[in-house]
Amino acid sequence: MYSQIRTSMLDGICAMPVQVEVDISMGMPVFDMVGYLSPEVREAKERVRTALHNCGILLPAKRITVNLSPANIRKTGTGFDLPIAVALLVAMGLVKPEKCADTIFSGELNLSGQLLPVRGILPMVSDGVKEGIHKFVVPADNLMESRLVQGADVCGFPALESVIGYLQDGGYKEPAYAGRRQNRSHGVPDFSEVNGQQFLKRAAEIAASGMHNMLMVGPPGAGKTMISERMATILPPLTKKEQLEVSKIYSVCGLLADSRTLLQERPFRSPHHTVSMAGLAGGGRSIRPGEISLAHHGVLFLDELPEFSKSTMEVLRQPLEEHQIHLTRAVGSVTYPSDFLLLASMNPCNCGYYPDRNRCRCTQASLQRYFDRISQPLIDRMDLCVEAPMVTYEELTGNGNNESSKTIRDRVCECQERQIFRFKDEIFSHNSGIPAAKLNQFCKLGEKEQRYMEKMFHKLSLTARTYHKILRVARTIADTQKAENIRVCDLTEAVCYRSIGDKFWGGMEE
Repeated sequence: MYSQIRTSMLDGICAMPVQVEVDISMGMPVFDMVGYLSPEVREAKERVRTALHNCGILLPAKRITVNLSPANIRKTGTGFDLPIAVALLVAMGLVKPEKCADTIFSGELNLSGQLLPVRGILPMVSDGVKEGIHKFVVPADNLMESRLVQGADVCGFPALESVIGYLQDGGYKEPAYAGRRQNRSHGVPDFSEVNGQQFLKRAAEIAASGMHNMLMVGPPGAGKTMISERMATILPPLTKKEQLEVSKIYSVCGLLADSRTLLQERPFRSPHHTVSMAGLAGGGRSIRPGEISLAHHGVLFLDELPEFSKSTMEVLRQPLEEHQIHLTRAVGSVTYPSDFLLLASMNPCNCGYYPDRNRCRCTQASLQRYFDRISQPLIDRMDLCVEAPMVTYEELTGNGNNESSKTIRDRVCECQERQIFRFKDEIFSHNSGIPAAKLNQFCKLGEKEQRYMEKMFHKLSLTARTYHKILRVARTIADTQKAENIRVCDLTEAVCYRSIGDKFWGGMEE
């Protein structure tokens, strides 16, 4: 007898429909599985056989063939156990085919027949609903995560035996222990806790307002990390669409800490400088999202930037331009989104005190080697490069009324709303995303402003990419002042956020 069951598998953060076909016919007793299968999928044969046996069901002594279609795409993951088991039950006549019609099954089985959770259930259900499928059968531990998708009729079960009972008589009992809740007892960092560093806080607000990447250079203890950790608190709240996108990525990685709700806060990722290329960009044997994808719609902070390996840092260049990462491995190709705000910090030298020659112990050669760890193309991709001076005792101990994150966020939201309205007919929505071909349209300069930028272009030896970034930052500065056109004062401030390169990368000669 022949049967067919719907399921799906992950392709990046999207779900690809898969048909599980089972044919039981006369012949030598054999259990074959075909369809370009990875080892964990091929091993499902033994898990399913033993799980059915422990549920009191023996497979017939006939020729059993299981095909996972389409056969030209490699099948990975452990979510095929349950659909294979259900397809076998239908082919054996123990379950009526109409009970499984227009239903997607997914789940891993252990040998006792218990259903184990699978990663990526959120994109599977979300994309299934988009394709017109509204009924889903999943493990109990995936139930709450599955129900985050509107329009999905999801049933969660702790074991294969309960699934069989549901398909045979329609009885369903809601599991009492489904889902897990995130502990939010920890405090949320706030900009009001940062004393001093007014220039750096102003630069952080500009970066957040236009989603501009920022590099901070300063001695240890200047507050670079402290400000970076609070950057996500001044970004606008995630939209519903962004919440779903970010939650899909975390679901694929098994990191959706609270399965009762979509991620509400913008992610903040701060990988250690020993992170590998695969850890940062994604990859591995089964191709997982990396830190740049986990920071999607949030902040990626690279502390002590020169300590990262050069090959790891250079991985960032393409995602910073395209806002996605293409991974090609022997097992296949995957594309993950990676639209993030990059923050990076570094000391001015190995000892941390350059250019103060009274305290700096670095030689000219060691300074050159230190600065050369960061390539010019990567520096060019940083919209703002600002210096973080050492905080004075008066600033550190002062009881000034520092602005809260909420106050700054309100201004950032207002600035971004202006950009969203301006770019409502474009594929981008922030000033940092204005393509070079449209800079004359959205960052048009007057005659006075053109003369100023011509002077700065030659004086600072700007590259074309750096020149364009100055215009984008100036557009954001003008938006914060509610100015329709870019003014010289806006350009001057934008240039100040780039002149640090001459001090450190071009000002080492004695």
